[in-house]
Amino acid sequence: MFPRPIEKSSPAWAATYQALVPMALVLWLLPLIAVAVFSIKPDVDFTTGNYWGWPSAFKGFENYGKVFFASDMPRYLLNSVLITVPTVIGAVALSCMTGFALGVYKFRGNLLLFFMFVAGNFVPFQILMVPVRDLTLDMGLYNTKLGLVLFHVAFQTGFCTLFMRNFIRALPFELIEAARVEGVAEWRIFWFVVLPLMKPAIAALAVLIFTFIWNDYFWAVVLTQGAESQPVTAGITSFNAQYRAAYHLMSAGSIVAALPPVAMFFLMQRHFIAGLTLGAVK
Repeated sequence: MFPRPIEKSSPAWAATYQALVPMALVLWLLPLIAVAVFSIKPDVDFTTGNYWGWPSAFKGFENYGKVFFASDMPRYLLNSVLITVPTVIGAVALSCMTGFALGVYKFRGNLLLFFMFVAGNFVPFQILMVPVRDLTLDMGLYNTKLGLVLFHVAFQTGFCTLFMRNFIRALPFELIEAARVEGVAEWRIFWFVVLPLMKPAIAALAVLIFTFIWNDYFWAVVLTQGAESQPVTAGITSFNAQYRAAYHLMSAGSIVAALPPVAMFFLMQRHFIAGLTLGAVK
């Protein structure tokens, strides 16, 4: 029923497995390695067609210097922070409350309401492009960071509610009953009893949503334009000129844009893994 552990396999298969794992890792990292190499190449390598060869000169400091000091990349990074952080806080806060309501209270339509949250995750977001853009125009939120934040909070709350509701239902309900017997108000039960137990789930969900929103490109292009409100994923395309693309600067900008989610994961790695595996073993 379960796959046999590698330690119990034949020596030939164990050796084959150990040889294939590094190859699969290199293959998986190959696009990132290519972007990193592109980011240290001089501009002349792309005009002469030296795309995959060894860099003719090391221009890493010059390329990254142009990204930070000769472009709007710092402004795009700040926009991404101002969009991502409020979105994570808003989506996680709303999902904690809705998850508590759907996971603890029993009322008519509870399951139907929960299914409505879940059903929103199955709607292809591409079909929402035109109505969402028209809605932001009518509300005066087009090309604003606030409009992008509100849309992301609304769109991510469904998945976050699914995550939190299932987590809360796995908590021991006896704790809530004991607090009610003691006469504790419902909001205090949520704040002082349930919320502290949700810290691993909150950390795991925050990392996931941070990565989703920071790496979003589609809605960044649809709902914003220009350096005053666009996040870094859309701002990287500003290195494209009318007749040619600065691939070395785009690659350097891509590496810079990828660092915050990676740093976020490593900083929250312990809480992230704890949140995903909590309850896996009784």
